[in-house]
Amino acid sequence: MNTFPSRRFQQVNWPATIMFALGFWLSASLVFDCLVIPGLLTSGMMSQNGFASAGYTIFGTFNHVELICAALVLAGSLVWNYSSSPGQVKIDRSVLFAGILLAIAIIYTYILTPQMSAWGMSLTGSESLEQMAMPMKTMHVAYWSLEITKLVLATSLLKMFYRSSCNLV
Repeated sequence: MNTFPSRRFQQVNWPATIMFALGFWLSASLVFDCLVIPGLLTSGMMSQNGFASAGYTIFGTFNHVELICAALVLAGSLVWNYSSSPGQVKIDRSVLFAGILLAIAIIYTYILTPQMSAWGMSLTGSESLEQMAMPMKTMHVAYWSLEITKLVLATSLLKMFYRSSCNLV
């Protein structure tokens, strides 16, 4: 008697998995950049005492979701490239782009978010925002530069994997 059901394990559809992760990541980033951040700024979040800790919690959580998406995209790209030509190690544009996306997520999570939160927590109600303006502006320029790079690379990857999945059909 067979106690375990016999199931055939199907191969993972890596292009679909990568496209799902990229689509989720891109849409979440756009919602965050176009709705959440402007909403927090216009609601006067910067004038509240706990804005730095709230920002750290919100951005830190989102950054960890980005890390998961980036790791999934990189792992999927590596598996897809290796499975398309077994025995040969080749670094394709998709692996390069996915690696850069993971590096961006790591920079957000472990460098920019903690630094920006530390600057924000060092502000007290009596200090003006002008004293911290230059370091904060530099960090915001770095954030938005990385964000634009991330959106361009993720869109390019999405297009690459969409085209490769259409060729398989």
